[in-house]
Amino acid sequence: MANGKLEKMRIIAYTNAEMSDDAKVDEFIAMMNPETYQLDYKIEYNEGQGQGSSGSQQKYKLTKPEEFTFEFLFDNTGIIDGNARSDVWDDVKHFKSMLVDYDGEIHEPRHFKLIWGVSIFKGRLTTLNITFKLFKPDGTPIRAIAKAGFKGSVEENLRVAKEDSQSPDLTHERKVKPGDHLSLMTFRIYENPGYYLQVAKANDLTNFRNLEIGSKILFPPIDKNNNR
Repeated sequence: MANGKLEKMRIIAYTNAEMSDDAKVDEFIAMMNPETYQLDYKIEYNEGQGQGSSGSQQKYKLTKPEEFTFEFLFDNTGIIDGNARSDVWDDVKHFKSMLVDYDGEIHEPRHFKLIWGVSIFKGRLTTLNITFKLFKPDGTPIRAIAKAGFKGSVEENLRVAKEDSQSPDLTHERKVKPGDHLSLMTFRIYENPGYYLQVAKANDLTNFRNLEIGSKILFPPIDKNNNR
């Protein structure tokens, strides 16, 4: 960091996907920052094989949300922070409860924002594994490592902005500008103006010849077998 300040990783829990300030319900600050973290990216394809062919053609289906995995250390020996405690149960319990427990207010687990310096990751927990590493003579754990995995989730408008794709297999939103008409807008998205009736139906348009300037039109994935 430019100012020399050590930034600790924070996990903030929210009750909504927008992660607004009024929806914040809990926060966890790491004792020590992870030594490493892992980002995974996955792409799925539909595999089609023609009759009599020996190979298959992979057609792009979707790009899955990125996955983020890291390890947190819990240590109550006092070696790290000079504050020895009897065990790690309370710390681990709080961590687990914040990440895993069902939230009765939203009827599902929470949404999370992970912040480390200038890096921000938004997502939902997918896995949590806790390994106890060091024990007192009576078996009480005083050190543990929690491995947490998150799957990225962003607001729909941010997802579309990041993809910025012209693919007809994705849903697009366009704002009507002066001079626009539905068949022209349909041609820009699908390279075929003939799908304008499907677009009109998807948007419940009864008068699609006179579009209101500034209104938003959704262009859904097309059904190429039904353009009437």
